[in-house]
Amino acid sequence: MPFVALMFFINYLDRTAISFAAPNGMRTDLAMTAAQFGFASGVFFIGYIILEIPSNLALHRFGARKWLARIMVSWGIVAVLFTWVQTAGQLYWLRFLLGVMEAGFFPGAILFLSMWVPAKHRPRVLMLFYLAQPLTTAIGAPLAGALIQLHGLWGLEGWRVMYLFVGAPAILVGVLCWFYLKDKPRDAAWLTPAEQDWLTGALASEERAKEETERIGVRQMFASGRVWVLSFVYFGFIYGLYALGFFLPTIVAGFKAQLGEMTPSLQGLITAVPYVIAAVVMYLWSRDVQSRGLQTWHIVVPAVVGGISIPLALFTSHPVLTIAIVSVTACSIFAVLPNFWTLPTKFLTGAAAAGGVALINTIGNLAGFSAGYITGWVHDLTNGYLVPMIIVGGFMILSGILLVLLASRGSVVTTDTDAPAGKVLA
Repeated sequence: MPFVALMFFINYLDRTAISFAAPNGMRTDLAMTAAQFGFASGVFFIGYIILEIPSNLALHRFGARKWLARIMVSWGIVAVLFTWVQTAGQLYWLRFLLGVMEAGFFPGAILFLSMWVPAKHRPRVLMLFYLAQPLTTAIGAPLAGALIQLHGLWGLEGWRVMYLFVGAPAILVGVLCWFYLKDKPRDAAWLTPAEQDWLTGALASEERAKEETERIGVRQMFASGRVWVLSFVYFGFIYGLYALGFFLPTIVAGFKAQLGEMTPSLQGLITAVPYVIAAVVMYLWSRDVQSRGLQTWHIVVPAVVGGISIPLALFTSHPVLTIAIVSVTACSIFAVLPNFWTLPTKFLTGAAAAGGVALINTIGNLAGFSAGYITGWVHDLTNGYLVPMIIVGGFMILSGILLVLLASRGSVVTTDTDAPAGKVLA
């Protein structure tokens, strides 16, 4: 579990490194507008989306250890190449290639964990996995700031130094992944034979129960209304996540008018604050889910609160109040995500689970492209972030509404054996 979380930490840091580079010299050196930066942020997801489902089906066929190792080494090589980018066009192509190489990692990691963890323990394990995401910014933002201050090292601008040092670890960890990860409990030497038997039996029993209740093949998965609704629900959450992630460092850089000149390290520390708070709230929220059983309001309430709060941050000019409101948004998004991912694996199994998780993540990551590009384009059009953030909030609230409609039809049922009897997601 810690090793897979480390992989996710590096994954999210590499894809969001552009948000730290942009306000610290990259946009100036490459002569980029906000719309161009938004496009560069979002073009990553085009390559990611194209290969997401094929990559996850390949993982199901070849095994998580080999496929996740291949993904990490590939994206690590591309991430290092950002060090020497010279034009906006080159940046676009490298971001596209980074998405191609990363395709399948996140849904593959979710699928891999579901192969190891029985359903009733899955919310807690996914919460621990997802902690890596807010911690990536909480730790990565100050780290990126410190690396950017190494301006001049080997004749490189600070943002290039940052790219070099955050890209290289993916190659190293990818190589370690090949030797360290195990595809299934039977391969784990650190489990006793009795533990292997119990865990293998518990997981096999759940798979049989899903197949007996409703066997969904890969073709049926693509026609499943539940899968598509969950895909659009996830779209709204990811739209909020990446709009926040890509543009928060730029918003923080704008505090110079109130706080005076800020070093990249200080900007990184301020950017980290909402994510530190979000990590704590996500842990506590998931603990409540574990004790009560997943209910609709565990996802809908944060969606609505986040949707309302994200544009409110722009109505205050005081940095402390702005960060406080942004923290509410970050808490809302991260309270939702790990609990959301327990839903598709409740009714999908085998190759359909691999394809379904990948499809949901693919549709969600369309928001990764949309959030970056639309936010930058509308900012240039309106000369401000108010309208873009209202759009972000609207998508998050729409996700909450869709989940209420799905729950009202009894289409997603909790299978946690320790949850109160008859507890449907409603």
